[in-house]
Amino acid sequence: MQGLSVDFSNLKNFVSDEEFSLMEEKIKTAHKMLQEKSGDGRDMLGWLDIPSNRNEEELNKIKEAALKIQKQCDVFVVIGIGGSYLGAKAMIDIFTNNFSNMLSLSERKFPQIIFAGNNMSGKYLRNLVEFLEDKDIAINVISKSGKTLEPAITFRVLKILMEQKYGIAGAAERIYVTTDQSNGLLHDIAKKNDYETFIIPDNVGGRYSVLTPVGLLPMAVANINIEDILDGAQFASHLFNEEKIEYNDCYKYAVYRNILYNKGKEIEILASYDPCFKYFIEWFKQLFGESEGKNGKGIYPSGALFTTDLHSMGQMIQEGKRNVFETVINVQLDRSFIELPKTEDNLDELNYLSGKSIEYINKQAFNGTLEAHVQGGVPNIIINLDDLNEYNIGQLIFFFEKACAVSGYILGVNPFNQPGVEAYKKNMMNLLNNDKE
Repeated sequence: MQGLSVDFSNLKNFVSDEEFSLMEEKIKTAHKMLQEKSGDGRDMLGWLDIPSNRNEEELNKIKEAALKIQKQCDVFVVIGIGGSYLGAKAMIDIFTNNFSNMLSLSERKFPQIIFAGNNMSGKYLRNLVEFLEDKDIAINVISKSGKTLEPAITFRVLKILMEQKYGIAGAAERIYVTTDQSNGLLHDIAKKNDYETFIIPDNVGGRYSVLTPVGLLPMAVANINIEDILDGAQFASHLFNEEKIEYNDCYKYAVYRNILYNKGKEIEILASYDPCFKYFIEWFKQLFGESEGKNGKGIYPSGALFTTDLHSMGQMIQEGKRNVFETVINVQLDRSFIELPKTEDNLDELNYLSGKSIEYINKQAFNGTLEAHVQGGVPNIIINLDDLNEYNIGQLIFFFEKACAVSGYILGVNPFNQPGVEAYKKNMMNLLNNDKE
């Protein structure tokens, strides 16, 4: 069931058929590199097979742990940074109430979920500890090595808090670890303390890990249907494995964004007209930013939430430097069921909209903005989802993951490493180690 389609019609004034045809050999090469696992980063392609080769025993373990977590805590804290939290946060924001953490447990039907360990702000950590002191808590700490400083610091602080509240054995019952199968500091800590452990596959990097226990456990705690997400991703893995570019919208997207990049469109804005996609956009930014930003190359991934950001960045997009293009996620089915009521006095002069759904009005904002931006010199790609459900979002996740891999190969970089990330860490650790002296 295909719930995702891509509209490239608004590129016709920006990309010629000849320019597109010249890229077909590059796409064939990139496809072959993925199929035969012959390109750079070939040892990090496990994400390609996850949807089809899912481990049912592991899925059952995740669902059982999620039920246990729901029963044992008021607040579930997910500790991780980058790919260790962005995917799960994105899914939870999309599929839960916008005000979920403000609802009562009976209304929400799962614990409050808080994401921590993604910064080193002392104020944030102090506020978190103060908030958790009188709550029943469980935590899921996520890190392949256990050495990443932000989650490691947060885990140490919360581990001490939990051992003070529940004792060492009691805390161990409430600590869940997602890490490497056999190596690393976090693996050793989990083994020593007999924490329940979930495995990050060796051949899956952090930004491609949302469909592993990294993302699936927090999603399951939030009552998200993880099997539907995997089913959607599995369908997409077949749909977007067609070598012939005319039948593969994923490959078309990768080609078009590289053509636009070569024509000076160096910034991509991923936009949505629903604020629930805020952290999906953040996930997208990490996926493409870490994958493509190398060797002095790369499309800069940015994001916007419309119509909100039209009142801040709209002027820049419309009339600023012509170095941007937009990719817009458009959900077609309206499930809000809220219409603008009519008033007798019509003091706000909105009665001309009475009886129309708010989502209908939002769609007209989308259509009007699309026309304005294209006319203003901003190419637009529209990704249509026929409905906002787990199956379709599973397709969208895989669509972007594979497009990112192919786009990186077209660009001539290894989409699966991130050597530049280590530069700041090295400098930071040198400074911290100098404090010992």
